[in-house]
Amino acid sequence: MKNFVRSNLAKHEAILLVVVIAEWFYFNSVGAHFGSLDNTFDIVRHSVEIGLLALVMTPIILTGGIDLSVGSLLGLCAILFGKLWRDAGLSPATAGICTVGIGAVAGGLNATLITWLRLPPLIVTLGTYSLFRGLAEAITRGVDTFTGFPASFLFLGQERFLGMPAQAPIFVCVAIVVWLLVHRTTFGRSFRAIGFSPDGARYAGLPVDRRIAMVYVLAGIVSALAAIIYTARLGQAKADAGTGYELYAITAVVLGGTSIFGGIGTVHGTLLGVAAIAVLSNGLVHARQPREVAGMLTGLLLILALSSSVIPKIFARLRARRQTRRHDKAPNSKIQAPEKLQSSNTD
Repeated sequence: MKNFVRSNLAKHEAILLVVVIAEWFYFNSVGAHFGSLDNTFDIVRHSVEIGLLALVMTPIILTGGIDLSVGSLLGLCAILFGKLWRDAGLSPATAGICTVGIGAVAGGLNATLITWLRLPPLIVTLGTYSLFRGLAEAITRGVDTFTGFPASFLFLGQERFLGMPAQAPIFVCVAIVVWLLVHRTTFGRSFRAIGFSPDGARYAGLPVDRRIAMVYVLAGIVSALAAIIYTARLGQAKADAGTGYELYAITAVVLGGTSIFGGIGTVHGTLLGVAAIAVLSNGLVHARQPREVAGMLTGLLLILALSSSVIPKIFARLRARRQTRRHDKAPNSKIQAPEKLQSSNTD
């Protein structure tokens, strides 16, 4: 029984699942209609874009990297989709395919700078974060907004398919693909190996640069997909689309138990992290709390999650120090006893 508790109930994902359930019951008790089916679908509908970004952020952080540009890329892809549809006269489907291709190219830019030029991912994606957002502002001149999309396209973000939000099946498909990639393929095992030790992975014969490039290109593709869903949900595309989404995505990944230093993490943990943030944000609205409270509580939840993984290590170090001190004191007391006895005899 103790082994079962240690191996399953004590896992980070199990603890986070308890937190999500506790959030749900609390907000259902204080908020009107929080537990209704319509509100549940509303939570899903508003968390799909951040969830998609968090899913592709997971393998990136597993490799020891980071991508701060996904939110800005979402905004750039959103207005490029609108421009291709309105100004170039393309159908929404064709414009969507072209937008996904643009996302892949943008992800390839990050991959090239990181793998070929050996630049730190934090610096590279911080630069492309500003680049993509600046391009979106320049294309729209900060005021142009794309609206008037056909109803067939808006169905993707605003209607239901088989009784659930229309974008939910897309999110489920992406989640399954990323989960299989990370947990059931040699690619996923290589992500962890690269995160633990990139040089060691190279000595083991793994194509480290190719694998790292792949996850950044994948992030670009899924960011473009999230931009299309975002545009369909709001019915408009603006240059400020996706502002701050990269921070929510990183928070969800780290909250789900993925180490920011790489090598440790799960996709299902990330999904629980997304659920925790989504339920918290929606629940506070039903509890009539200001939005700033959601940001503060999300930050507090993240700090607690990070502390939960560090505190056991601190206790282990303290125990080791106590045992070392006891071990050091024991021989000294045995040695000093004869000396005291000899001194008393001479006296």
